[in-house]
Amino acid sequence: MTSYAALRAQLDTLTTEAFRPDLAGIDQLPTVDLVRLMNAEDATVPAAVATQLPAIAAAVDAVAARMARGGRLVHAGAGTAGRLGVLDASECPPTFNTAPGQVVGLIAGGPDALVTAVEGAEDRADLAVADLTALDLTPVDTVVGVSASGRTPYAVGAVRHARALGALTVGLSCNAGSALAAAAEHGIEVVTGPELIAGSTRLKAGTAQKLVLNLISTVTMIKLGKTYGNLMVDVRATNDKLRARSRRIVAQATGAPDEEIEAALTATGGEVKHAVLVLLAGVDAATAARLLDAHQGRLRPALREATASG
Repeated sequence: MTSYAALRAQLDTLTTEAFRPDLAGIDQLPTVDLVRLMNAEDATVPAAVATQLPAIAAAVDAVAARMARGGRLVHAGAGTAGRLGVLDASECPPTFNTAPGQVVGLIAGGPDALVTAVEGAEDRADLAVADLTALDLTPVDTVVGVSASGRTPYAVGAVRHARALGALTVGLSCNAGSALAAAAEHGIEVVTGPELIAGSTRLKAGTAQKLVLNLISTVTMIKLGKTYGNLMVDVRATNDKLRARSRRIVAQATGAPDEEIEAALTATGGEVKHAVLVLLAGVDAATAARLLDAHQGRLRPALREATASG
């Protein structure tokens, strides 16, 4: 059997690649029926994710423990999966004020692959090894391999290499019994079934991957103290919208009048978390900074110490 034939036989076993005869006539449907049908397919994704919540929670606890020790979170994938990983990583700095390089997205073929298909890159595990080597991966880091099929050489290669180095590994796929999940310490297999367009895994499988990546990064950041309740007190105010949001967050957290909020944000250099501590504990900006540093940036324990000694 040629390598091409072997790959075709492998794809025949994947539910994400399956052909649904009942959908063979969708190109003849009225537009409203088409969008209703696709929406109904999409509605099945959260239930598929729900079956994996215990596995996701276990992975999050492990990721948070590593990141609390200074580790990085690295997503690695090809095509849609790689783009979703880069998207998740790029949204962490403005949302959670993560340090540069703390959350990283790697895509097979490099940055050009974000907008243009880089042919053959997904088939090369050695490219994943090279990309991780360039990051100087350590045992406190985490690598999340993402692949709808669960067989993509780049994603599987990334996880295998990372695990060999002692890093934490998570394998996220949309097929049961995947090579990716088997290679990882934490396997997450969200079985979304055949796509509306056979094999177009940017659809339900892509939605599932986005939901799971949201869960991993967001819940990890909550556990690291990057929020105060459900408020993003670590927001990085880099534009007018985020500066306005910062003021709303301080108001929601403290109930303080606008003039006190402005004074606190000015004193703390625009740091929302520090401003909240200044207002709730009645401390100055320097004391707020010292307390937050002492508690690894966690607002609740800093607030408890400030109010206990106040």
